Amino acid sequence: MSKNVPITVAHGDGIGPEIMDATLKIITAAGARIDIETIEVGEKVYLAGNSAGIAPEAWDSLRRTKVFLKAPITTPQGGGYKSLNVTTRKKLGLYANVRPCVSYYPFVKVKHPVMDVVIIRENEEDLYAGIEHRQTQDVYQCLKIISRPGSEKIIRYAFEYAREYNRKKVTCFIKDNIMKMTDGLFHKVFNEVGEEYPDIIKESWIVDIGAAKLATAPEDFDVIVLENLYGDILSDVAAQMTGSVGLAGSANIGNLCAMFEAIHGSAPRRAGQNSANPSGLMLGAVMMLVHIGQPDIATKVHNAWLKTIEDGVHTYDIYKPDVSKQKVGTKEFAQAVVERMGQRPTTLKAVDYTHAEPMQFNYKFPQRKKEKKELIGVDVFFDWCGVPDELANKLNEIKIDGVKLGLISNRGLKVWPDGSPETFCVDHWRCRYDTINEGQPMTHEQIVNILHKVHEAGFDFIKIENLYTFDGEPGFSAAQGG
Repeated sequence: MSKNVPITVAHGDGIGPEIMDATLKIITAAGARIDIETIEVGEKVYLAGNSAGIAPEAWDSLRRTKVFLKAPITTPQGGGYKSLNVTTRKKLGLYANVRPCVSYYPFVKVKHPVMDVVIIRENEEDLYAGIEHRQTQDVYQCLKIISRPGSEKIIRYAFEYAREYNRKKVTCFIKDNIMKMTDGLFHKVFNEVGEEYPDIIKESWIVDIGAAKLATAPEDFDVIVLENLYGDILSDVAAQMTGSVGLAGSANIGNLCAMFEAIHGSAPRRAGQNSANPSGLMLGAVMMLVHIGQPDIATKVHNAWLKTIEDGVHTYDIYKPDVSKQKVGTKEFAQAVVERMGQRPTTLKAVDYTHAEPMQFNYKFPQRKKEKKELIGVDVFFDWCGVPDELANKLNEIKIDGVKLGLISNRGLKVWPDGSPETFCVDHWRCRYDTINEGQPMTHEQIVNILHKVHEAGFDFIKIENLYTFDGEPGFSAAQGG
């Protein structure tokens, strides 16, 4: 008999305690070899004054077990409370979010009977870096952070997952027709990494038409890899397409630690009613069992669950009188799964994880050639009210040695020179300064001088972005309409 594996469990808020109790009942009945350490996270911890929703000592348990089974939590309304999920994912380096979305037709009523899609989402960066600023009275900013290492880790994980689970195709969703640098990098890395997997079909879609295609023909997709925001949205959409978000589990995988959960929220309005569907958390626990080297138990649990669904024993969220046979509560559903332990579905496809390996690896990034980085200009952002030509005239009156005002944009659109009188402008202006002699590098001293001179002239500069080339290629975007 193999040794028990320690795991950390949080019962969460709302329906969390009910579905966690049901999940633990099911997996222990199947013989899961685990030792449970319980921690408290969520609403009570937030309201006790911890803005992260998790006490410092709870991290000790997570670092010790390296496996976290977490029920949904409630984040109190109002400012100052940080997302526990985001904090946990980033603090523990859980870069890969894995969400299988499967149709269980004809036992769960769906519009797309053939659907078996795994959405693999980058978990640490993109707009979820959470770097936001209010810069003027009218304008707020959120920075989209896309890195080459972050992109390579998640994309490589998607291809490795496809190989491990005998998937035939990996699809990348991006929006690089607009965000040519950030999404462009993600797409470029996808193409580079994909060349190392000649046995797997590769394709890319612009995210909007790709999402439309997913919503209407999910059978055309297999594994989809996306940046953080796109993946968060589309994995919920895909889960709902299977009949209910309550049917989808989720794994968050890092090099050292992993977290497993349902994809839905804490649903406080249904708390204490014994009505919630525990399936999402239970399927997250199935992924956990594979991860901790107990694929035999994972197989037993998942097949018993499939048999329960096949037998028409359904919770309220998927119950349909013309399809289902029995509407049950949370506890009764868990008991039904336990009673079918050791059974396999006869119509739905049975699962077998016994040959699956834990999907966790340390990838060694190759040494890359150091690119020549050269400073050639600066974008200075101003909080200012007026019209573009007036701003340009005032700035051009300020004489700064060796530099000139090249363009002004408002919300990304060039408004000077040669702007359009129809353009609506707000109080947030990007003013691009270049060196007078084209191709000549700019110095930091010149940038400091620009800021000093515009400040002396009474302008409120709120931000700067240095403009660099890398091996001669611009490392910044042109203005729209420029």
